[in-house]
Amino acid sequence: MSDAASTTLPAHNRHYPPDGTLPMESPERATADTHWDAECDVLVLGFGAAGAAAAITARESGADVLAADRFDGGGATAMSGGVVYAGGGTAQQKAAGYEDTPAAMFNYLRQETGDAVRHDTLHRFCEDSAALIQWLEGLGADFTSTVPPPKTSYPKDGVYLYYSGNEPVPACAEHAKPAPRGHRTRGSWLSGRTLFNLLRQRVEALGVRVWQRSAVHRLIVDAHGAVVGAEVWRLPPGTPAEAEHRRLTAKADKLHNVFGGWADRLRAKAAALEMHAGTRLRVRARRGVVLSTGGFVFNRQMMQCYAPKYLQNLRLGTAGDDGSGIRLGQSVGGATARLDKVSAWRFINPPTAWPKGIVVAGDGRRFCNEQVYGAKLGVAMCEDHDGHAWLILDRKTRRAALREALFGGLWFFQSVPAFILMLFAPRARSIAALARRIGVPSEPLAAALGDYNTAARSGATDPLGKADDFRQPLDTPPYYALDISAGNGRFPCPAITLGGLRVDEADGQVLKADGTPVGGLYAAGRTAIGIPSNNYVSGLSIADCLWSGRRAGTAAAGTP
Repeated sequence: MSDAASTTLPAHNRHYPPDGTLPMESPERATADTHWDAECDVLVLGFGAAGAAAAITARESGADVLAADRFDGGGATAMSGGVVYAGGGTAQQKAAGYEDTPAAMFNYLRQETGDAVRHDTLHRFCEDSAALIQWLEGLGADFTSTVPPPKTSYPKDGVYLYYSGNEPVPACAEHAKPAPRGHRTRGSWLSGRTLFNLLRQRVEALGVRVWQRSAVHRLIVDAHGAVVGAEVWRLPPGTPAEAEHRRLTAKADKLHNVFGGWADRLRAKAAALEMHAGTRLRVRARRGVVLSTGGFVFNRQMMQCYAPKYLQNLRLGTAGDDGSGIRLGQSVGGATARLDKVSAWRFINPPTAWPKGIVVAGDGRRFCNEQVYGAKLGVAMCEDHDGHAWLILDRKTRRAALREALFGGLWFFQSVPAFILMLFAPRARSIAALARRIGVPSEPLAAALGDYNTAARSGATDPLGKADDFRQPLDTPPYYALDISAGNGRFPCPAITLGGLRVDEADGQVLKADGTPVGGLYAAGRTAIGIPSNNYVSGLSIADCLWSGRRAGTAAAGTP
């Protein structure tokens, strides 16, 4: 045993926050006397889309790979809609009659992603996009769609190619020819689980070892500070403690969206089991460690520090999104960036009549083109207006929206909140009276509606650039104000974090503040800075997780 090991706190003295966030410890220094309980070439920490992609490519590169996950694997990907943002001329785009090129995809994405990554990195991502879909198809994924691609927050079963971002918005379309790039994995309901299971099956077929119910509290470094392994607390498979941990976390996931506090208490109990019943194992990684544990939206302390404007939003993902990978990287000198960047999803389509209304802030002023992708609206609402906003409809638009919510075949998570929101919305015969009811200044609200109606009637350009298909005069009282604020429990506004560890964009190696690499350490997915680290459109995170995971796995496997 090393000296560092002898100073490790006993399990019963370790403190877990009340939400079950994983505590971190300073790295252990390996010595000639360090006892290794397991060894591998590449150790992957976190087994969602990024971790699975890293494990697959590392193993296919000839490395002996071990993947460890605090839960059962899958991460946020397995809970998602299984959408992969892809373009540049995929087979699915061509079959639907759409021409797309890597250059057009790049011209669109650079508007969304800004300076999140270098232009040459974004070019590579776009050039690799069609091949990424082919790679997934080689694993058994199916993205075939025979229905014309719609613009929606999440398509119905049978629709697997759709406009998942702001491609048709006039301000974007003038720079890049619009094309649908949301490639949804074929499956019923949320098909992220289908996508991840295909990745898992490939991992198993390659003989990669996967440790479930295994939490990592610290890394192990050599005398030069290079990462050579990790300390893993593993619940022994088949034990009552492992079964109880699985039961607690599964129940927490089911309760999370409605009873967040209760879910956190269950997660805290599960976290305590990890240390009281877990076996501490030192795992040596001969070539490299890949951090792929997700973001940090479940870590309230980190959210308060870096992104307090989003504390009222629904946390989207899993309890593994507690910043553990980011904090592990920081513990060995890794630098972070863009931790203030969050994607907040305020979708108002469907119902398709809703974007024909206007969205106003608490000051009564219209602040965002209602046609845009929900994250653009959500971020504008949370960043600039304290998370408060109202959607103003008239009788005609509300009636059309009610019909769609009740009889339009929408998903329940689209139809039920929409119906409830419209059912209980404040209403009034005049805009002035409506303003008084919702507590906003009447003059700015009347001016916003007047400017909108004037442009819609005359055919003039909308003041905020909304396309003609998404507008009509709001002139049939009564008027309704739907509370679409982030803190409205009847209409949750989910959020994910986008920032993470700085990495070398060529290979995913974690960088220090001075730009030099941390030896032996790589990061991928939402643990790292990537393509969507400024802004997000549907499918871009999974696409980046897969792309950056493959990058990191290949590089780690090739490390001497």
